[in-house]
Amino acid sequence: MLNIETIAKKYDIENFYRYGEYMAKISPITTTGKGKVILVTATNPTQYGEGKTTTAIGLTDALNELGIKAIGNLREPSMGPVFGLKGGATGGGNAVVLPEAEINLHFTGDFHAITSANNLISAMIDNEIYHGNKLDLVEVIFKRCIDMNDRALRHIELEGRKEGFDITAASELMAILCLSKNILDLRMRLDSIIIGYNSQLQPVFLSALHITDALISLLIQAFKPNLVQTKEGNGVVIHGGPFANIAHGCSSLISLTTSSNLADYVITEAGFGADAGAFKFMDILMRENKINLGAIVLVTSVRALKQNGEGDLSIGIENLHAHVDNLRLMNKNLVVTVNKFLDDSEKDLLYIQNYCKELGVLCTINSVYQEGGKGAITLAEAILSFKEKSEVTPIYQLDDSLYDKINSYVTKICHGTGFTCSFELMQKMNELNKYKYPICVAKTQYSLSDKKSLLGYPKGHTMKLTNIEVKNGAKLIIVYFGGIITMPGLNENPSAKDILYQNGEIILPR
Repeated sequence: MLNIETIAKKYDIENFYRYGEYMAKISPITTTGKGKVILVTATNPTQYGEGKTTTAIGLTDALNELGIKAIGNLREPSMGPVFGLKGGATGGGNAVVLPEAEINLHFTGDFHAITSANNLISAMIDNEIYHGNKLDLVEVIFKRCIDMNDRALRHIELEGRKEGFDITAASELMAILCLSKNILDLRMRLDSIIIGYNSQLQPVFLSALHITDALISLLIQAFKPNLVQTKEGNGVVIHGGPFANIAHGCSSLISLTTSSNLADYVITEAGFGADAGAFKFMDILMRENKINLGAIVLVTSVRALKQNGEGDLSIGIENLHAHVDNLRLMNKNLVVTVNKFLDDSEKDLLYIQNYCKELGVLCTINSVYQEGGKGAITLAEAILSFKEKSEVTPIYQLDDSLYDKINSYVTKICHGTGFTCSFELMQKMNELNKYKYPICVAKTQYSLSDKKSLLGYPKGHTMKLTNIEVKNGAKLIIVYFGGIITMPGLNENPSAKDILYQNGEIILPR
């Protein structure tokens, strides 16, 4: 690894605070620069991992290899999944960000700061109730959080009421930190959090607790983006970590604006399939923010497509077709890249390329895992071929009714016929119509539908709406389909069992 000062100098970064030799906090830049943003997304995830992060890192290295000044822009890994099923989230093979162990674990303390700020709010709410409840709180909706997969905390019994924990990546504070334009915007969003309702059924806002300055004091360092490097010595800004199947699944807005001032191209990644993170990137982040989107990279693999077809590539490839259709609905600058595994046959790779040719979409094969940046040169050249500005067309307007927003997502992105819900939820939907916010869909990541077993390109299904919540600070309406939960549990053999500490070195499982 190069000293972090060398990386900072490469990108003309003068103001930074070192965290050891290889990591740093950098001063945020709140205005958008000239750098083009390349969004990396994927087909629906499978057990193999499609390689979005690996591809994004490799593409960053490839552009620099071609003499183009490029910088990566990624989310921070949550420790819950690191110890659980997913393991590390810093790429793989020769396309990785370093130092891997530090980034995957405590990093620069951002998740801890968000968790502490969140739980300060909860402590102050309960203190307010204990000391006479002058705010007349009769229903508390704000939840505690922890950066860990702990199913035992989903439902807890407090003195006087029931509550539960969210994982930090799914908390409203994580969304607020990632969507705030600057510190003033952060302050306004914190003040606007609805912590509960009074006896007149009126919302009680966080501003009534008079702790906003204390919260900002906890979050001020976490608000600054983090600078690290790829294995090939190119810069990567890592900041924010909302889940994409529950939250909006993108790195922070402030890290994007900062990165766009540091390089000609910014390679960012949105979580899970294009129906999750990529859709939310365009629908939420790009609505009111000037982001110069240059192109979208849709990552897939032979293994992933075969799993979507239960072993048959000719059936599973329809999942790729679905995501191409969805992305073209909102944006035209699209390239497909196949993340190549060593045991992929040339016949299968050629089949995917020919299929994409029939769809009229560019398709490249990348081998970044094996070759690093050199394995994505063809992909980088495809990106550079896009000269026209990449306009985004939303699938609904903010003034639309909440019903119409949800129905647009179900019919246009999930290709269903509509959705059902209880009478109580329909009433709640009507009550929340006054909030002219984007929707943030929480559903299974494994399917375009709300059922993980419906693989490929499902059509004509009906989706079941199970809950709706307004996040007034984040300026989002969270829409839940199926049995989605905001506090994951650990699997039978969690990755925590395979983490090693040997000879002073932390070794994470691959």
